[in-house]
Amino acid sequence: MYIQQIRNATIIVHYAGKKFLVDPLLSDKGLYPPFLAGIREDMRNPIIDLPMSVHDIIKDVDAVILTHLHLDHYDDIAKEVLPKGIKVYVQNEQDAKQVKNDGFQQVEILAEDTLFEGIQLIKTQGEHGRGEDLLKITGQVCGVVFKHANEKTLYITGDTVWYDGVQKEIDSYNPEIIVVNAGDNSWHDMGSLIMGKEDVYEVHKAAPNAKIISVHMEAVNHWTLSRKELKRFGEEKGFSSSLFVPEDGETYTF
Repeated sequence: MYIQQIRNATIIVHYAGKKFLVDPLLSDKGLYPPFLAGIREDMRNPIIDLPMSVHDIIKDVDAVILTHLHLDHYDDIAKEVLPKGIKVYVQNEQDAKQVKNDGFQQVEILAEDTLFEGIQLIKTQGEHGRGEDLLKITGQVCGVVFKHANEKTLYITGDTVWYDGVQKEIDSYNPEIIVVNAGDNSWHDMGSLIMGKEDVYEVHKAAPNAKIISVHMEAVNHWTLSRKELKRFGEEKGFSSSLFVPEDGETYTF
């Protein structure tokens, strides 16, 4: 397995001989308005460039996974450039309907027993923030676990904060690699939308032998946790050897 950070939550996962594209945000820098979240509202999204060409990102992709359909996980350029016959996995019927309306022909809802070319894909739960009011705004999200006899178990948490649902998924699947969305992106005074540094530490405590890869950082206007700060926190808490904080374009092999 190897995992490449592209930008924001967009990653490429090479797993059991297949190439997966997760949560594609493929536009040029500044194409979209800022999220009106009370932070850096003078900066258009995404606030940084892609580290490589869109052609290189989507070349030879076997399947796409959309953990949810927020703009920074599934944007207009992705809708335009991805082949309409490619396999696309989504979290529920509502998202499937939207993606089909965008012209994609092979759309499947993730379940606990989804199989793609011998790879087990398991939908996991998530909460895109804390508190009923914020969750009404952010809506339903998911993560995904990858399993195959010849690979380590991989858990992509998606846009979630740490809560007992994430603990349950870790306990259920004992992942050896965990990808967390950890820019601590926030919405006004309503709090965090995704994991911050303390959440990442909780993931480590729940899975002390797992390697943790932190993505969804410094790419859209409402981030609050920098790569530098997360790395420093990992050192302070003594888990830096288990924590990977990639720059855009960086690849890890496991």
